[in-house]
Amino acid sequence: MIDWDKLRVFHSVARHRNITHAATELGVNQSSISRQITALEEQMGVPLFHRRPRGLLLSEQGEILLGTVNDFFQKLSLTENTLLELNERPTGELKVSVPIAFGTVWLVPAMQEFIKLYREVRLSLIVDDREVDLSMREADIAIRFYPSKHPDLIQRPLFSVKSSLYASNDYLRQRGMPRNLAALEQHDLIAYNEGHQPPYKDINWLFTMAEKKGVRLNPVISINSLYGMLRAVKSGMGIASLPDYMVQRAKRVSVILPTLEGPTVDAYLVYPIDLRESKRVRAFHNFIGRKLVESGF
Repeated sequence: MIDWDKLRVFHSVARHRNITHAATELGVNQSSISRQITALEEQMGVPLFHRRPRGLLLSEQGEILLGTVNDFFQKLSLTENTLLELNERPTGELKVSVPIAFGTVWLVPAMQEFIKLYREVRLSLIVDDREVDLSMREADIAIRFYPSKHPDLIQRPLFSVKSSLYASNDYLRQRGMPRNLAALEQHDLIAYNEGHQPPYKDINWLFTMAEKKGVRLNPVISINSLYGMLRAVKSGMGIASLPDYMVQRAKRVSVILPTLEGPTVDAYLVYPIDLRESKRVRAFHNFIGRKLVESGF
């Protein structure tokens, strides 16, 4: 019989394709991971990975084992959720994935009330712009600024967000208020670094719009973080397009060229279909809906 610990190690290494990342996730050292994988391969009598300079590649036998292990982990997770939901009140761990900007600026402060209301829920926030794999239980719930196409995921509309152009009052006093799109050629602009996964589509809509109208805009800096862009605006570095919710409570920051409208982005609450009856998910969904209304979304 295959040892449970070896399967758990194999599952993590197969998902990450990297021993270092698997070691970090499991909280063990890399040599222990390597020994477990080697022992599992010897026990099964087949290679599970091809070792490459840039990482690990699953062998044909490894792909077959991963499919079986995935099914097992999903069934185990479903059983665990069912047992936890037998309690009348929401209990157990709730892992929520949220983009960095929305998570840092809005969600984290709102969670103070949630944890007071639901003491039996162990809340874990994954604040990251990458798309976590909900089907593999990297998180229970995700807030995403794009619709999901996965058939095994349920998505509920949460709110819509618009973006506007913002600059600090100090910057505007020094450089003046631009009166039209062409005037932005004479200003310092801050762009999102699209070499990294953006939290939503058309994040650099201003530059796309300007190019179509024959206006050449060149950013003085690009940053792969909306929160970093907000900090740059507040420091007087320049002008940036930011989601309106990020600037609602910002002091000494003003909207400019309000007639230039960025794209409307819809946000969704997404979770696996087997959590549709989860009390924890329902409690979180209801709480977030109420707080969004209170915040004027």
